[in-house]
Amino acid sequence: MAKKQKEEKKVEPTRNQAKAITRNIGVTPRKVRLVIDLVRGKGLQEAYSILENTNKAASNVVLKTIKSAEANAVNNFHMNPSDLYISKIFAGDGPRLKRYLPRAKGSASGLVKRMSMLTVEVSMKGVR
Repeated sequence: MAKKQKEEKKVEPTRNQAKAITRNIGVTPRKVRLVIDLVRGKGLQEAYSILENTNKAASNVVLKTIKSAEANAVNNFHMNPSDLYISKIFAGDGPRLKRYLPRAKGSASGLVKRMSMLTVEVSMKGVR
């Protein structure tokens, strides 16, 4: 009996870009923007190495969101992971938790705990 060989079909990408959104990050948008400015426009492998060596609270969340966008691109739209780069990345305001701080003489002052939303869009190199 002859063995049947599987023929691999080359699948063309169905889109040029994919994105991932992370909501309700417990870090303020201002602190997240410090981290995302480091990786904007970079290739994925370079962005991963930058984020793994960045000592900021938001770097883990940004790293996970970029990996999610890469997984969406590869699994859903059949893009080549070596051709991907971060085309758009931005952080916006999320919900705000209003709390209070006890102060002297029985009074209290307000405290706003800010959250952020992160959007990452990856695109293929050479394709607009």
